[in-house]
Amino acid sequence: MVMTVAFLVIQILLAIIAVYQFTLSMFGFKKNKSRPRQKPQKSFAVLVAAHNEEKVVGALIENLKAMDYPAELFDIFVICDNCTDSTADIVREHGVYACERTNHEQRGKGFAIEWMLKELWAKPRQYDAVVMFDADNLVNHDFLTLMNDDLCADYKVIQGYLDTKNPEDSWVTAAYAITYWYCNRLWQLSRTNLKMSNFLGGTGMCFDTNLLKDMGWGATSLVEDLEFSMRCVKRNVYPVLNYDAKVYDEKPVSFKASARQRLRWMQGHFNVAKNYFFPLLWAGIKERNLTKIDAAVYSISVYNTLIGFLLTVVLWIDLVIPADNVIFSIYSAMPIWFVAIIIIAGVLPFPAAMMMEKVKSWKMFAHLITLPFFLISWFPITFYAFFTQNNKVWSHTEHTRVVRIEEVRGK
Repeated sequence: MVMTVAFLVIQILLAIIAVYQFTLSMFGFKKNKSRPRQKPQKSFAVLVAAHNEEKVVGALIENLKAMDYPAELFDIFVICDNCTDSTADIVREHGVYACERTNHEQRGKGFAIEWMLKELWAKPRQYDAVVMFDADNLVNHDFLTLMNDDLCADYKVIQGYLDTKNPEDSWVTAAYAITYWYCNRLWQLSRTNLKMSNFLGGTGMCFDTNLLKDMGWGATSLVEDLEFSMRCVKRNVYPVLNYDAKVYDEKPVSFKASARQRLRWMQGHFNVAKNYFFPLLWAGIKERNLTKIDAAVYSISVYNTLIGFLLTVVLWIDLVIPADNVIFSIYSAMPIWFVAIIIIAGVLPFPAAMMMEKVKSWKMFAHLITLPFFLISWFPITFYAFFTQNNKVWSHTEHTRVVRIEEVRGK
């Protein structure tokens, strides 16, 4: 009886969170107008995190140098972090700063950024803002122009629109692309419309320099973007999304590489949840601040996935193996039509987001058939991440396919 009640309470809590997230997503259907344009006035230090990226870093540098923003107002710094290939040489050949770092103990993007910021603050020239990209990225030519607009509007932390540059390479990259479109529209934009905090996505990020100097980076976990997001919300600094500032990220083609990348994300997510859930929840309740409560709920989404997986396994075992003490499922008490509505509500947002994002490729819509396999794979990955969350070793994703911005925008 105790176990049955416990499982019932867990199911109800998960259902409440699911209803909350679904309700939140409904506010993403309306897209706000673009923010007012300002004349170029903010200066930028553009940081590119790179570890053995000789194949792709040149295409990004060419892309960045061609942005429609005054060249005298931005400089490009490539963090050549523990590189053993020709990344630094290629960076210098392209006429931008190659900042070489060697530290085999403190490995990973978070440590590299923290080191680079200290180097940057010591330089004679100081910048109004810092923008961060990954070496495999590409960006639209108006990215800095749009960041300038937001900085002039007194926003301090800005996230660009994350997209994929290789969505049609495999069913795995297609799944990433569909997930990105869904998250941009129904997770990020909905929070923008509700004037709640957005969450950083690891690349395409812009930070006010004075804020960075005041806060310090301090985000050295495996998910430095989520960690810094939580630190911002805790300090009442709410990152905003610029929906027009597009960044294209290269995604792993194989399922194995994808699983390795997502395992790292989930390992880091568990650590962030452990450090920020209760402080943000208590602060949100005390201050009656829904944004902080929302951030707290977002921080434990990794536990929602884990508990949902364990609960599903237990319910299936209970269903297959006859026993007197049957574990009660809330879905068994619902009429079939209501369960059908719940299933439809969980499925339709993905094609809906694709249509709102004006995806024209029928191949991408066809990949909605394989998307469930990708989504279900999060369950065992998260389960394994829970038991390996103390692993702080950075897992590098190798990038070898050169794509240029003209190819991406031409699709």
